[in-house]
Amino acid sequence: MMSSSNKKLIIVGASSGIGKELAKRYVENGWLVGITGRRNELLNEFQKKHPEQIFTECFDVRGNDNITHVQSLINKLEGLDLLIYNSGYGDPSETLEWELDKTTYETNVKGFIEIVHFAFNYFVRQGHGHIAATSSLASIRGSSWAPAYSASKAFMSVYMEGLHMKAKKIARKSNTPVDIFITDIQPGFVNTKLAKGNGQFWVAPVEKVGRQIINAIDKKKWRVYVTRRWWLIAQLMKWAPGWLYHRVG
Repeated sequence: MMSSSNKKLIIVGASSGIGKELAKRYVENGWLVGITGRRNELLNEFQKKHPEQIFTECFDVRGNDNITHVQSLINKLEGLDLLIYNSGYGDPSETLEWELDKTTYETNVKGFIEIVHFAFNYFVRQGHGHIAATSSLASIRGSSWAPAYSASKAFMSVYMEGLHMKAKKIARKSNTPVDIFITDIQPGFVNTKLAKGNGQFWVAPVEKVGRQIINAIDKKKWRVYVTRRWWLIAQLMKWAPGWLYHRVG
């Protein structure tokens, strides 16, 4: 269980789904939580329930003022210990529509790297911190159903692995303690609005997913599959020969 009466957290993308569930759980455990999203009414509704613990910034990660908003939340929280990038977009692109691919890139790649890059350097200067990001099991291989989505999630997971390695290298070379942790979260199907398409199975309730994500962050795991059974699917996807995977992907 978290001991965190003064801990401070920002969740990018917390107006619904996994992000909102995580915010609820961290509030229950005494954290000060900064939440972001595009729908101000949903952020304000949540904030009114917990006015002493919730701080809000309404913005779209596809814009050009991400860091201004993140810094504003850090100022409101008077510090930062954990940042979770949970903002994500993905729609089927059967005819490879440019607007869908563009929105996917701007949300899952551009917004992600800008905010996570900023947070990593903030934590390096501070000497400690933790970054988690919600990628996807789709990051493992390509997908004819949504090529940009899989590619963008692969970008996220590979970048997070690189940051995990960089944090370890910085800690080894530093003359002062530097404790930066990275957690790459790879969900399977979760019962949220983002879950789309036919053939879904093992669809997990968001409450169970939120519990497992927080447990992984508490344990400072660098990568986690949620729910845990998706580890098996991940291994099958990784090792399936191309001729077989390309028939079903």
